[in-house]
Order: sequence, then C-alpha cells, then structure tokens
Amino acid sequence: MAVTSTTGKTPFSIQQAVSKNRLMGLWRMMTGYRWYYLAAVFFLAVAALSKTEFYLVMRDFVDNVLGKARFDNTLVIYALGLFALAVTEGLASFMSGRLAAKTSESITRRLRNALFDHIQHLTFAYHAETQTGDLIQRSTSDVDALRRFYSDQAIAAARITLLFIINFSAMLTLSPKLALSSIVVVPIIVAVSAFFFKRVSKAYEAFQEQEAVLSTTLQENLTGVRVVKAFARQDFERSKFDSDNKKKYERGVNLAMMHSLFWPISDVICGAQIIIGLFVASSMTISGEITLGTYLAYSALIVWIIFPMRNLGRVIVQMSTGLVSYNRVAEILRQPQEDMDSGEIYPENGLKGEVVFDQVSFEYEPGNPVLNNVSFSCQPGQVIALLGSTGSGKTSLVNLLPRFYDATHGVIRLDGVDIKQYSRRFLRQQIGIVEQEPFLFSRSIRENITYGVTRNVTNEEVESAARAAAVHDVIQTFPDEYKTLVGEKGVTLSGGQKQRVAIARTLLKNPRILILDDSTSSVDTETEAEIRGALDALMKNRTTFIIAHRIQSIMTADLILVFDKGEIVQSGTHDTLVNQDGIYRRIYEIQTRIESELEEEMACV
Repeated sequence: MAVTSTTGKTPFSIQQAVSKNRLMGLWRMMTGYRWYYLAAVFFLAVAALSKTEFYLVMRDFVDNVLGKARFDNTLVIYALGLFALAVTEGLASFMSGRLAAKTSESITRRLRNALFDHIQHLTFAYHAETQTGDLIQRSTSDVDALRRFYSDQAIAAARITLLFIINFSAMLTLSPKLALSSIVVVPIIVAVSAFFFKRVSKAYEAFQEQEAVLSTTLQENLTGVRVVKAFARQDFERSKFDSDNKKKYERGVNLAMMHSLFWPISDVICGAQIIIGLFVASSMTISGEITLGTYLAYSALIVWIIFPMRNLGRVIVQMSTGLVSYNRVAEILRQPQEDMDSGEIYPENGLKGEVVFDQVSFEYEPGNPVLNNVSFSCQPGQVIALLGSTGSGKTSLVNLLPRFYDATHGVIRLDGVDIKQYSRRFLRQQIGIVEQEPFLFSRSIRENITYGVTRNVTNEEVESAARAAAVHDVIQTFPDEYKTLVGEKGVTLSGGQKQRVAIARTLLKNPRILILDDSTSSVDTETEAEIRGALDALMKNRTTFIIAHRIQSIMTADLILVFDKGEIVQSGTHDTLVNQDGIYRRIYEIQTRIESELEEEMACV
C-alpha cells in the first residue's frame, strides 16, 4: 500500500516508516519533506549566526567606539549593521518556523491518512483482539505526539546544537580559556538528561496505555448508553470510570514528578556554570587579559550556550514521548494486512452460488476448534438455514464464505473452485451480509442504503430495495423521508427498522450469495412475514444462508443444518427434521408450545 505525498512527487509506503531503530523510522516518515526540513535547519543556522554576530559587533562597538569616544559616522554604520542583523535573525527565524510547521503538519497529515487506511485493511482477527479505544488513542494522541516531535522537539534540538556550535566557536575567537571554562558542566547536563530520558519514557508509555484504557471505557459507555440507562447502571459506570481515571491521574502525577525533578536540578547546574564563567571572565577583564567589549560579548554568548544546553535536556526528555508514540504507532503498522486482491479466478458473470463444504474445520485459537469436520453442499438459488445454540459455530461458518477467516482444515468450494482461489475483494463484492446487530452510519437513510454500492443509484432503485425490505412505508412517515438523518449506529431507529434498512442495503448490492445473520430477530411476526415474502421473490438464483433461532423463519428452507458444539448433528428439510428425534424437534415443540400459550393469553385479554 502506498500513499502519495502531498507534494505529488514522492510515493510514500506506510511500511517505510517501520524500523526497529526509532530515529530511523522517524527519518523515513519524512520522505518527501526532508528538503523542507533541512531548509528549516538552514534558516536556523542563519538566525543563530546573526545573533552571534550581533554580540561580536557589539564587542567591536564598545571597544572601538565607546572606548575611544568616536561619535561620528561610525556610530550610524554600527547602528545600521546591528539593525540589519536583527532583521536577518527575525526573518530567518520566521522562515525556519514556517517550514518546520509545514513539514510537521504535512508528515502527520499523511501519517493519519496512511494509518487509517492501514487499520481498514487489518484482519478481522486483529480487530477482534484489539480494543477500539486503544486504536483511537494511537491514531490521535500518539500521532499528535509525533507532530510535536517534528514541529517542536526535533527542530529545537537542531537549534540548540547550532547555537552551541556557533557560539562556542565564537568564544574560541574571543578566548580559548573562556570557551573551555564555559562548558565544564555540559557533560553533567547530558548525563542528567539521559538519566531522566529513560525514566520519562517508561512513565509516559504507562500514562498513554492507561489513557487508552480510559478511552475504551468511555467509548464502550457511550456506545452502550441504551443498556446503561435501561439497567440504571449509571452509578456503576461512574465508579468504573472513576477507577480508571484515578489510575491515569496517578500515572500522570508520576510523569509530572519526573519533569518537576529535572527542572530544578538542571537550573542549579546551569546557574553554577554561568557563575563560574562570569567569575573567570571578570577576573580576566580586571587583569587586562580581555577588553570590556569582550567581556560584554562573552556574558551574552555564555547565556546562549548554557540555557540552550539546559533546554536540550528538556528537549531530550520530551523527545522520549515522541519516541514512545512512534513505537505505539509502529506496532499497528507492523500488523499484516489482509491481501484483498490475490486470486487466480475472476468470473466475468460473477458467482452462480454453488457452495460445498468438504470436511471443514476452523479454530480461532490452536487446539480449540469451533467447527469440526463440517460437510454439506447446496445448489445455486437454494436457501440454507443454520440452527443451533449460541456458540455452536453458525456465525463462524458464514464468516468463512467472504474469507473473513480461512478454514484451518478442509476445503470450501464455490462453483467447484477452492474459495482461496478467489480474491477477498471479489468474494465480498459477490456476498451480501445482514448482521445480527446491523450497523448504521450517522448519515441519511438513503446514504445508509446505498453504502455498499459504488455506482450511481437512482431513487427508484433505493425505494425498490426498501419496499422489498418492508421499510419503505416507515421511511415515508419520517419528515425528510430518505434524507432523514439517523443517529450514531442508527440510534434514532427501532431495532426492527435498523434491520430492515440493513436488509435494503444488502438487497441493493444485488449479491449472488446472501447471508442473513439472525436478521429478523428484532421484528414482529407480521413484519417478518412481509420481509420473507419479498425476499422469496427477490432471491431467485441467489444462494442464501439464514442464521435464525425461530424455526418459523426457516421452515421453507431447502436445507436446514442443526449445529451443536461445532458439528452438524442434523440436516434436512423441515418436514424431515420435525419427524426425527433430536434437537430440531425439541426446539420446534418448545417454540410451538410457547406461541400457543401466548395466543391463548392474548385471546383472554
């Protein structure tokens, strides 16, 4: 996968950013923008040179003009020279900041896009095992930490390094003795910075991990707000959030403590260095070894050596946050993507819908199979019903058809071809799915229905799909009809309405194979009958898999498969199975008795 940089010239592969060496990885992320960043460093050097030259010119002014009382045109020349240096420094600093900002924002913008795209192509197994809040945290907070690394910390490190080199070189021209006496504590500052760097890195990583936990808690609470309110569990959720928030507070205090310890220590060391330097310079001035102008220039230059070094320690400590965030982002980037396009067979007319499972077994974790030697076959246009208790393997079986997962053992054939010879993209274009808990986006009803179709869709086609799903009349009652906005996850719709919109979305896709994962569980009997009647007419020549718990929903299926503990324990039509001893007849008798009792109670009301 490659993302073209915003310069339009350099192709950028997200995998280029992955390296065991964090600094190398951060350098690779700059692909396409390195010259901008180097230009920013160049202007930093110009600004630093201008500042240093300003103090050297001041030295000459004090020694050659003030010291000799020469107030002629020379004064004007010095004034103009100092003004020009100040303007040069200001302009160079502006250009450096502008280029650094452009570079950092461009890098992180591209990284966000590439990271989002990478997450979209990760496997179902990865998403099943990873908390949503953690992914959000890494895609936002950690990416922003990388932005600060480029815009503030890395450029600050370059500025400090340039100021040290340039000002130390200038000091050598003033007096080698002064220059050497001004860097006595530099090794100590570096050692202290390295000491805190390791500890701040660990503290920041722990803080980010707990912030991800807190984000997950918040995300789950907001997603399940209906359940929370229905069970009046606000106090429990508040207590849980407070517990997670307290842990974040404790780790935040620990992180802040590391920073608060560093500052006074570095202040004492840097203050001692300035006192030592000024004491040596004062002694040399009194003894006549250096001029007053040299002393004044030195007193300014030492500040621009020591305090930048103090800030270097701060920057080094802060850079640890960027390096930790790089590791957290790189963890995602190292995850393998689904190969969507590998496949040898691409039928021009799509799939016919013949499905054969030949001794198929599947396990999410080694040694713990959820499907065991499943074998059956169906012809195009047939309806296959899957019945069984929760966890019996029904949903796992249908997840193998679009290759959300691949079978551990055995072979699945579509139209006589091993399913692995079709690309995942092709299969998912040919297969339509209505989930047990359908997801609707916070968009208009029309946009939700047309979500799975890439071509332009007419209003007539949308309405036809909605009628087939028995939801058109409901939509007509809304103020804006098909333009009506639904809440997040369709929260403004009832459960039955959401499922019918999801069915309409799948029907509009016009798949060759249809999977209905208990898709009529939230509708009443009358509405279910309407949906079934419409689907019977529209699903000719389409193979349909129905997962259901109500036998009334699958009585007309061509083949009913009864699952128990990952195995098919019964198979056949309704008439066949209802006359056999087994799970199917027991479920049928229980559901029939319950419905009869309900009808009797309703009749008495």
